[in-house]
Formats: sequence, C-alpha cells, structure tokens
Amino acid sequence: MRSVLTLVLAGWTAAAGAQIPTQRISSASAQAIVAGCVARDEVASQSHSIAVTDTGGHPVIVFRMDRSGPGATEFALEKARAAALWGFPTSGMEEGARGTPGFADAPHVVTVPGGVPVYSADGAMRLGAVGASGEAPADDVACVLAGIEAAGLRSEPATR
Repeated sequence: MRSVLTLVLAGWTAAAGAQIPTQRISSASAQAIVAGCVARDEVASQSHSIAVTDTGGHPVIVFRMDRSGPGATEFALEKARAAALWGFPTSGMEEGARGTPGFADAPHVVTVPGGVPVYSADGAMRLGAVGASGEAPADDVACVLAGIEAAGLRSEPATR
C-alpha cells in the first residue's frame, strides 16, 4: 500500500511540474489591479468589491467600493480563491459543472463568472487571481479584466 501511495504522489508531483510555474503576486500589482477596476467602475457608474489573492488563494488585498455590500465582498474573495486554486476562470467552472457530475460540489468551485487567474506580463508565470462581485456577472468579469490590464499583467497564460 505504501509503495502505491508513493507512486501516486510521485506521479502527481511530476504532473504538477509540467504546469505553469507560479510566483506570489506583489502588493503593488494587487493595488494596481484594484485601481484599474475602480477606474473602470467610475466610468461605468458601477460599484464592486474586488479581491486579489496569491496562487494559494490567500488574500493580498480586498477592497469594497462605497456602494458594494459585505456579501459581495465575501463573494469576490471566493471567486478569486476559486480561480487561484483551480488555475482557470470561474466562468469555466460554470461550464465544467454542467459537463462533469459532482464538480460543482468540489471544494472551492464557484460557478459564477468574475474570478480570473492573473499571469505575469509575458504570460509565463501564474501570480494569483482576482475576483469581483457586486454587479451582473459580465460586469464583474469586465471589472477584473480592466484591473489586470491596467496593472500590465495578463489574464491568460502565454501560448506555448
């Protein structure tokens, strides 16, 4: 039994090594993402709660705009955590839940758009994720993407 577990762990470790490398997002980048979201919201007359996490789903910054409620703040953090821990946008989780029985009940799955991974400017390194909540899901995504772009970062990995 122990050797089977060792082989499983060894295979998991090898598979993990094939993934995009990660690095912790800086607080300056997190602040720039929030500033970009806020700037977009001011033009659109909207109000979001915005959360930026590292790749482990730990908060780097959580910001609630004046007209955003506390529930939206928690939801933004959950969207960011989900995107950080799974490594893909929460919009993909919505699709995955439809096609994969039980996926919606897995830990840290959020099936509402608005959580997006954050990659380095060259797309080579995953840095964390950002989540927004407080408006319609399409507006949550628009806020997140505006923030990532304003920070000079990417929402998708570089193609290999």
